[in-house]
Amino acid sequence: MNRAVFVSDVHLGSTHCHAAEFADFLGRVKCRQLYLVGDIVDLWWMSQRRARWDAAHQRVVEALHALARNGTELIYVPGNHDRAARRFCGLMLPAMQVRRRVIHTTADGRRLLVVHGDDYDAVTHFGGLQEQFGDWLYYRILTGNRLVNRMRRRFGLRYWSLAEYLKRKSVAAERYIARFVQAGLDDVRTRGLDGIVCGHIHRAALIRQDGLVYANDGDWVESLTALCETHDGTLQLLSHTGQVLSELPARLRAVPDATLPRAA
Repeated sequence: MNRAVFVSDVHLGSTHCHAAEFADFLGRVKCRQLYLVGDIVDLWWMSQRRARWDAAHQRVVEALHALARNGTELIYVPGNHDRAARRFCGLMLPAMQVRRRVIHTTADGRRLLVVHGDDYDAVTHFGGLQEQFGDWLYYRILTGNRLVNRMRRRFGLRYWSLAEYLKRKSVAAERYIARFVQAGLDDVRTRGLDGIVCGHIHRAALIRQDGLVYANDGDWVESLTALCETHDGTLQLLSHTGQVLSELPARLRAVPDATLPRAA
């Protein structure tokens, strides 16, 4: 059993959500704490476009209920696409806690800020027409991503992210991501913490930079990834099938398990 699992940017209710894969992943998860790090339900999409809510989306809800019934603690940190849920921050709801941001203490004593990441938009975004065009282009790319993988499934090929490939080829996208990473690390350095776990930019990553941990758990419209902490504090980035994509080992010294995560 993992100590904690972190997921974000599922975008339930939107066309591009890989709800079936996410439901399958949740069905295999065994953890003490599950952090839902924002944009789990895409309220923005559902208010602007035709919502999609099929059997796979419902399976996700049922899987979350099953985890809660089996003793997993659910901590919900709303993002910008489910911003309305922030009005419940600080409450202990029957099935979960809702927090604006949380400090998670790993088994080896590292203190990680858990936040969606849209707080850093003022630092990282260009704004104006350039940003609006980027949003429009991104959703067109996701449509292409869905069509490409529909064809790949017919030929028995594994999932491959066209969107991720194109972003890695874009100099502007790479510069934006670098600014986002730096903004997150600057924030936790100011707070005297050991690192950050976030989502928001749909780019999964697990690195140590300038002595700090930067962990982005990815998303479920492109990368189909999650972050987990093992029993000794090792951090692992996982694919939707459970494959370990990257890993940061634990410190040698372990500490007693933390109690409830505390607000930052």
